[in-house]
Amino acid sequence: MASASSLTIDPPCLWKPSNPEETEMAKFRHHVNDKFNLKLENYQDLWQWSVDNAPVFWSTVWEYTNIISSATSTEILDQSLPMDAVPEWFKGARLNFAENLLWCKSSEKIAIIATGEGQGQRKITYAELYNQVLKCAMALKANGVQKGDRVAAYIPNCAEAIIAMLATLSLGAIWSSTSPDFGATGVLDRFSQISPKILISVNGVVYNGKKLDHITKLKPVVEGLPSVEKVVIIPFVEDIGDMTSLDANKTATWQDFLDTEKQLPEQIPFEQVPFNHPGFILFSSGTTGLPKCIVHSGAGLLLQLKKEHILHGNMKPEDVFFYYTTTGWMMWNWLVAGLSVGATLVLWDGSPFKPSPIYLWQLVDELGITHFGTSAKYIQSLQEAGVHPMSECKLDTLKAVYSTGSPLKPESFDFVYEHIKKDIVLGSITGGTDICSLFAGHNASLPVYRGEIQCICLGMKIEAWADVNKPVQAESGDLVATVPFPCMPVYMYNDDANRTKYKNAYFSMYEGTWYHGDYVWINPKTGGVVMLGRSDGTLNPNGVRFGSAEIYNVVDRFEEVEDALCVGQKIVDQDDERVVLFLKLKEGQELSEDLVKKMKTTIRAQLSPRHVPAFVLSIQDIPYTINGKKVEVAVKKIISGQKVTPTGTLANPESLALYYDIPALKQ
Repeated sequence: MASASSLTIDPPCLWKPSNPEETEMAKFRHHVNDKFNLKLENYQDLWQWSVDNAPVFWSTVWEYTNIISSATSTEILDQSLPMDAVPEWFKGARLNFAENLLWCKSSEKIAIIATGEGQGQRKITYAELYNQVLKCAMALKANGVQKGDRVAAYIPNCAEAIIAMLATLSLGAIWSSTSPDFGATGVLDRFSQISPKILISVNGVVYNGKKLDHITKLKPVVEGLPSVEKVVIIPFVEDIGDMTSLDANKTATWQDFLDTEKQLPEQIPFEQVPFNHPGFILFSSGTTGLPKCIVHSGAGLLLQLKKEHILHGNMKPEDVFFYYTTTGWMMWNWLVAGLSVGATLVLWDGSPFKPSPIYLWQLVDELGITHFGTSAKYIQSLQEAGVHPMSECKLDTLKAVYSTGSPLKPESFDFVYEHIKKDIVLGSITGGTDICSLFAGHNASLPVYRGEIQCICLGMKIEAWADVNKPVQAESGDLVATVPFPCMPVYMYNDDANRTKYKNAYFSMYEGTWYHGDYVWINPKTGGVVMLGRSDGTLNPNGVRFGSAEIYNVVDRFEEVEDALCVGQKIVDQDDERVVLFLKLKEGQELSEDLVKKMKTTIRAQLSPRHVPAFVLSIQDIPYTINGKKVEVAVKKIISGQKVTPTGTLANPESLALYYDIPALKQ
C-alpha cells in the first residue's frame, strides 16, 4: 500500500477551465444525453456510461468524430466473447486510415511544418500532402507492395516519414518505423522479425550541433534484411553519406523512387479494409530480450486517437500541434493523428536544446503552436537548467502542454504553472506502445490537480487491483482494464495459433483481464490517476508494494543528486526482497554517511519506514532506453543474480556492467 503522505486525496488545484461547458467534451455529453434521453451531469457520469455501454459509446464516437468509411458495420462488438479473445469491433465496416487523415485533400491550409536542427522551415499544404502521398503510394505499388506487406523506415521525424506512412496504409500495407538514434543491432532486432519488402531511410541526420553520417549505420541493416527489395534514401542532410556503399541495383533516392510510376490516377485508390486489418507494427522496449512485435489496426488507432484529440484535447482544425518525439516512439503516431482533426502538425528533428534551450518555446510564438507535447524528463531538464519560457516568450496561443514517457513529478506541475503558463491544460498522459494511445490523460473540461493525471479516458475501464478480481479503493495496485477497447493490438507478429505471445503479454497475470504492467493509484475524490512505476519493477519489501516513482519524488529534491535508480533485490532463499537505491551524484559530490542518513530520514518522514532503502549506493551511470525511460527491470535482474544481455534499445548499454558484483549486495 502506498503511504498516505505520498498520495493525497486532496491535492492542490492548479488550474480550472474558464468555460468547461464550451469544450468538445461537454458538447459530446449533451449530444449523448439528447440522443439516448439521458441525464449525464458531469464527466464521471459520462465515463461510467461509456464503459457500461461500450458498443454504443464507441459507435457514438465514430459518428460524432466523422469517421470516413465505405461500408457500415453489421455488429459493433460481440460481448459474449472474453476479452482475451480480442473480439472484432465494427464487423462489416470498411475504411482506410490514410483516407481519414487526408480528408482536407483540396485545402491550401498548412498540414505540416517540418523543421529541426540545421533545417529551415518547410511548409506543406493538405493539397500538397495528398499529391505527395499519391505519388508515393503508386511508387510503392509499382515496386510490388500489396495489402499486408510490410514497409519499414529507419527515419527521422520528417515530412517524408508521414508521406510514406500514409502511402503504405492507403494500399492496405503495414507500416513500421524506428529512429536513427537506434544502432544497427537494435533495428535488426525489430525489422528482421517482420521481413519488410521496402526500407526507407536517410543519408544523414543532425543532432546536438553535429552532422552524422547515417549510411554507415544503414548498411549493416540492409545486409541483415534479405527480404528488402528496395532501399529508398531521402537526402535529409547535405554533403554527407556515401550511397555508393549500398547495393546500387536495389537503392534509389527519394525523388527517383517517386518518379517510378509516371501514369498517376487523379485520386488515391484507398484500399478499403476491415476494422481489425493490421496497419502498424510497434515494438516493446526489449530491454532484456528481443522486442515484441505489436500489431495495431489502423482503424482501432484512428477511432481512439480522434476521441483523445477531439473530445479530451478539445483540438480543432485551426489548432497547431507539436510533439517532441521520434519515429521510434508511439507518440509519433499520436502526433500524426492530428491530421485526422485537420490541424497543422509541427515536426522537429534533433536535440530539443539546440540551437538554445528556449528555442522550442520560441517556435510556439513563431508558428502559433496551441498544443505542445514533450516528455516528463524534458520538463525536469528545463527546471534544472533554470529555463523559464514564461519570462522569455509570449506563449499567447498555447492552450495545452502534454507530458508522458515517465510520471510527471508534482514539482514539475508547479514548474509548468509558475514558469511556462498559468492558464493552460497540463495534460500528464499515460498509456503506452501496447495500446498506442492512452488509458488516462488530459481533459480540457476538468481541473488540473497537482501530481495527478486528470482522468481515466472515456471508454477505458481501468482499475487498480491488489489481487484477482479485487479492485482497491484509495490504495495502489496493478493497472488492469476489464472491458474491451478498439485499440487493443490485433495480434503479435509471428505468434502461434494459440496466441501465446499475446496472452503472455497481457492476460497471464489475471485471466480474461488486461494486465498492463503499471502500478497505479486512483484518487477516489478527484478521479485523478497517479502512476507509480512499472509493476514488474514494483518494490515489494515485506509484502508491502509501492512504486519507484514515490522514491524518486523525494530523492530528486536533493541538490547533490543528478539521477537515481530504485529497484528491488531478491533475497536468496527467501520469498522477499529489499530496496536498493542507486545514486548518480553531481560532479564533485560524494556519498557521505551524513547524506545517506539524511536521505533515509527524509524518505521515512515523507513516505513511511517501509520505503526506506536497505542500501543507498553510489553509481557512475543510470541505464536508459533510447526513448528516455529508466531501465529498472534489467538492473533488478542483475543484482538478483541473473545475467542480462544488453539490447539495441538501450541508449547507454555499457552502464549495465556497473551493476554486477557489487560487494555490498552480496551480504
